[in-house]
Amino acid sequence: MSARMTRQALVVLVLLGLAGCSLFRFGQRAPWRDEVERQCLSSGLVKVTAYTEPMREIDGPGGCGMQQPFRISALAEGSVGLKSRAVLACPMLPALDRWLIEVVQPAARLYYGQELAGVNVGSYACRNQNNATFGTKSEHSYGNAADIMSFALADGHIIPVEKGWRGMQADQNFLREAFIGSCRYFTTVLGPGSDMFHYNHFHLDLARHQNGRVICKPIIKFEPRVTPDMIRKPSGPRPLQPMQEQEDQSEEFEDASQPPSAPNGTQQAMRTGNGAPTSLQQSPPVGWGAASPQAPSFTPIPPLPPVTGSPSSLPLPPVRPPRLGGIY
Repeated sequence: MSARMTRQALVVLVLLGLAGCSLFRFGQRAPWRDEVERQCLSSGLVKVTAYTEPMREIDGPGGCGMQQPFRISALAEGSVGLKSRAVLACPMLPALDRWLIEVVQPAARLYYGQELAGVNVGSYACRNQNNATFGTKSEHSYGNAADIMSFALADGHIIPVEKGWRGMQADQNFLREAFIGSCRYFTTVLGPGSDMFHYNHFHLDLARHQNGRVICKPIIKFEPRVTPDMIRKPSGPRPLQPMQEQEDQSEEFEDASQPPSAPNGTQQAMRTGNGAPTSLQQSPPVGWGAASPQAPSFTPIPPLPPVTGSPSSLPLPPVRPPRLGGIY
C-alpha cells in the first residue's frame, strides 16, 4: 500500500510539474508583440506631448505588460479628451487617432452638427479574455486594446454605447458609423450584439488572427455616410467641458517596480526601436478646465506606411475598404 501511494504521489508531482511548465510557457509575451511595439516607436508615429506621457516598462505579472507604455489624457492631436487617463502601448495610439479623426469626428458633425469633445476609454488590465479565471490572455493585458464606453460632444451631450445603440435615431446612426468605421483600423471589433460581454461598449484591438483575418461583430446592415471629404485636421487641444474630471487608470502601475515618469517640464526618456533611450522634452500640461495661454506644438499624424509586405510585418494594419454589414 505504501509503495502504491508513493507511486501515485510521484505521478501527481509529475503532472503538477508539467502543468507548471505549461503555465510558465503561456505566461510569456509572444515575440511579435515586442517587435511590433519597437517598429511603432521607431516610426515616429507617437510623440511625447502634454497629453501623451511615457511611462516605465510594465513587465508582468506573467506575460502581461509592454516595453513602452504611454499614459494618455487625450487623443486625436489633443482635440478629444479622455474621461480617465488610459495606459496603452504604442501601436494602439495611431490607430485610435486615425479612427477618431477620420470616422468619429466627421460622424459627430454629420449627425449632431457638433464637434466630438471626449470619449470614455478602458485600457490596460492584466486579465484573461472576458475576465475568465482560465483561458487566453486579453489584448488588454498588453496595452493592445481599448474599450469605448461613451462619447461626449462639445455641447455636453453624452452618447453611451449601451443606451445609444437602440436609442434615438441620431445616436443609433452615429454609433453604427463609428462601429463600422473602426473595422478599417483594428483587427478585432466587438460591440453590442456580438456576445453577452460587449453589450455596453466597443472593444477595439490589434490582435493577430490566423491568415490575417479581421473580426468585426456583430454583422449589421448600415450604409456608412462619412466620406473622405468630411475629414478635417484637428485644430489642436481645447478645453473639455463634459468630461473635466479625469480619473487615473494608470496610478495602480506606479509602484516601486514601475516608478512614475519624471514630473512635467523635465527631460524624459522614451525607448526607441533599438532599445536605446531617447531624451525628449515634455510639453507643459494643458488645462482641460480653461484655455491654455500657449498651446504646445503638435505633430500631425503621418500616413500609414505603404503595404509592401505581409500585414504581420507592419506596425499597424492597413486601412481596409469598408463593406456593408460591418465585415472588413
